[in-house]
Amino acid sequence: MKLKIILPALALVFVGLMSSCEKNELNDNSADMNASLENTADLSNDSSKKSDDTKKQGTLKVVDLGVAGNFAILSKTGITSVYKSSITGDIGTSPITGAAMVIDCGEVTGNVYSVDAAGPACITTSASMLTTAISNMQTAYTDAAGRKTPDFVNLGAGNIGGKTLTPGLYKFTSSVVIPTDIALEGGPDDVWIFQVSGNLDMSSAVNVTLSGGAQAKNIFWQVAGAVTFGTTSHFEGNVLGMTGINLRTGASINGRLLAQTATTLQKSTVTQPQ
Repeated sequence: MKLKIILPALALVFVGLMSSCEKNELNDNSADMNASLENTADLSNDSSKKSDDTKKQGTLKVVDLGVAGNFAILSKTGITSVYKSSITGDIGTSPITGAAMVIDCGEVTGNVYSVDAAGPACITTSASMLTTAISNMQTAYTDAAGRKTPDFVNLGAGNIGGKTLTPGLYKFTSSVVIPTDIALEGGPDDVWIFQVSGNLDMSSAVNVTLSGGAQAKNIFWQVAGAVTFGTTSHFEGNVLGMTGINLRTGASINGRLLAQTATTLQKSTVTQPQ
């Protein structure tokens, strides 16, 4: 009789122990699954971090202007101005004589450098420094022209009027025209490089504007042909010109004019960016 009572009780205890073991196993499996999910999330985060690092490493670097960056206008064959232009920053010519600077001292807020004492009365002679600046200017031109893997090729078939341009490398295998306003939109550390195989022409009363903190010092226009800014137009950035750079009456630029030939101004305003 006692045996009949004990056996069911033992069976109940056994079932309880088995149920407890199953619960513990389920809890262990659940914990393992959660740990696996956490590890997957960590791997995902690591992958994201690597992606960000790769992006940072691929950021377009500025063109090093060297000593040429100390100038608002630098030219190999001359600087001429129709009075009265306004230039904020140093100007200089080399290797041509200072007589090729047809400009009034009152038009320049900065130093006027030449390889000799000819030209304006305010000239400072510094042939050695100018030789270095010209060499740096040509190196900068070659650097900008040689950048690979453009982000944009022949955008707008060379007509970029009305466009908002994000940071990056722009390559044009022909001339570029700017018939209407354009904007360069990006942050203070973003860089724009424009490679132009032909001429660069901006129409009268057209403006290049910056937004989002973009800075003129980080914008580089490498132009193989002639550069012309129309009457009362406004431009932004550093112009590295193989041929001439011409500013029509009332045109202005927040940037640098670095010409391997001549630069001409007509009651124009040139401000060297900081």
